[in-house]
Amino acid sequence: MSQTSALIDTLKRQLRAQGYTYADVARWLELSEASVKRLFADKHVTLERLEIICDRLNLEFSELISAMHADEQRVQELTQAQEQRIVDDRELFLVAVCVINGYRFEEIHHQYRLSEVQCIRHLLTLEQLKLIELLPSNRIRRRVAANFRWRPGGPIQQFFQQHIATEFFQSRFDRDTEKLMVLNGLLSQAGSAEWQQIMQRLANEFHALCERESNLPLQQRFGTTSVLAVRQWQSTLFKDVSRTAMPNKRPNETSL
Repeated sequence: MSQTSALIDTLKRQLRAQGYTYADVARWLELSEASVKRLFADKHVTLERLEIICDRLNLEFSELISAMHADEQRVQELTQAQEQRIVDDRELFLVAVCVINGYRFEEIHHQYRLSEVQCIRHLLTLEQLKLIELLPSNRIRRRVAANFRWRPGGPIQQFFQQHIATEFFQSRFDRDTEKLMVLNGLLSQAGSAEWQQIMQRLANEFHALCERESNLPLQQRFGTTSVLAVRQWQSTLFKDVSRTAMPNKRPNETSL
């Protein structure tokens, strides 16, 4: 990631932390909200505009740089061995998912059948793995980056595919809180790459929304899973009547 891109991402996190929206920034810069969204998406924010936004945030430009460097030290991905350690311990796995999603100590303890001693033991393990910092009074400071992800094809993704994916799709997706979209079309390699970039922006928006609502009481928030996937793929259902085979190379896949 370029320094400019990292700086803009840090600025967006600072805005979310103080409860500001694109509409607020648009008002400060005397632009339309659509223009502001485009500036942030393209990472094209001039120094003059950065200074205006920082001034509104009561934030020195040097403090923004420091925050960017702090963000760069956050964990973006675990090693294979670290993920395996988590997935091998069911309780540790549960606590890891909770803290990554912003649960507080008391929320984990009250929502699941884990004693305080068990919770602390697992949190100390996650601290050793650099995922969190356990502070006095059992406060939890996450050390994961905004773009943190489980390893593609790693132990936790494999666990999801083997044990959770089938259960996840056993739904009609007809409730107000559910939605399933299956899109089919023909794309070039360039088109596929562009669509994956759009999917990544959607993933970033999902994480941003979770962050904005992180201060709401837990009883007002619900576990929400979103699966975004794209691949060059043809169902074996029609393999016997297909005149052309899909390429033998490994399919392009992106998942959340």
